Amino acid sequence: MKDSVNICLSCGLCCDGTVIGFVQLGREEVPVLREFIDMENANGEGFFLQPCNNYCDGCTIYSKRPKQCASFKCGLLKSLEQKEIDFDSAIETINVVKQKKTAIEKKLALLQLKLHSQSFYFKMLELKKLFQKNKSESSLSQNHLDLVSDLQQLDNLLSKKFNI
Repeated sequence: MKDSVNICLSCGLCCDGTVIGFVQLGREEVPVLREFIDMENANGEGFFLQPCNNYCDGCTIYSKRPKQCASFKCGLLKSLEQKEIDFDSAIETINVVKQKKTAIEKKLALLQLKLHSQSFYFKMLELKKLFQKNKSESSLSQNHLDLVSDLQQLDNLLSKKFNI
């Protein structure tokens, strides 16, 4: 199996809602994928929010995945394919992002912030808006400031390594 396929199947950051918030489906895909994916449908076109319900330590519908999923290539994958980084470095980057995501989720649970989104991607957008409203750092606790720092670090990682 090629390294690029291995990296995608072992990573899953696009499927678990870290990198991508939703997947758009073409009209022709809706009838075929309806049995595999919990989707929203509007005007014959569909979409689903991440995390994908078919992702559990790997994509369970990889050979039948939507076109947008099949064609998506993050910056990390492109760097690997262009041999700008090696497989082990890519895996290390993925692990750092996963650790940062876990740390953020733990802080969210500790702070008991009420967020509306189920998707990690959209939770991060909600948090950014929330913290922009409360710009005064003096009004934030140390735990809130740590969360803001973790969010910034994750954003930097995703921007720099994944071109997101």
